[in-house]
Amino acid sequence: MKLYDYIRSTAAYRVRIALNLKGLDYQSVPISLLDNEQNDAMYKAVNASGLVPTLETGGQPLTQSLAIIEYLEESFPNPPLLPETALERAACRAIALDIACDIHPLNNLRVLKHLTGELSHSNDEKMAWYFHWLKQGFDSLESKLACSSEMFCCGDSPSLADVCLIPQLFNARRFEFDLTPYPTLVRIEQHCLSLDAFSKASPNG
Repeated sequence: MKLYDYIRSTAAYRVRIALNLKGLDYQSVPISLLDNEQNDAMYKAVNASGLVPTLETGGQPLTQSLAIIEYLEESFPNPPLLPETALERAACRAIALDIACDIHPLNNLRVLKHLTGELSHSNDEKMAWYFHWLKQGFDSLESKLACSSEMFCCGDSPSLADVCLIPQLFNARRFEFDLTPYPTLVRIEQHCLSLDAFSKASPNG
């Protein structure tokens, strides 16, 4: 398998974690978003959207991090990244989607660059935007998870929800967002980062 990857992309970070949790070998092909390599003709031929990650397997390029992870879950079911029952799986996917659909898209690099580029917002205004959507999303996640004493988001083993949470927390820390109000999220993060699958996938790994 070949992973077209950018080290700081939270979406690519998710897939690296999932590949590590599944114990799968892959070849990393760096695509620098800062150098605009995602818009090179070579990469656009692989992924017309110009986004990362792309996982190439069996000659087929797969895009969108959650679709890639679901493919890995179906193709390599052990260890599982989704709980046993249909209700538990739905709850786990909901947390993952809270992050991947409601937090991440508003704060990814191309949105932030558009704010300070074509829309001419200042860096302070950009960061106010970034922190506003992080706060809304993390407030909701903390409320959902605070009543649980489990090690991870959805039980005592890592799941799709954790795979999405950890990269988003990394990104928040990179921009010096205050995580003090989110002790449950930080506790889960500590459990996750104690595992090689997470720590080795980290941009700091």
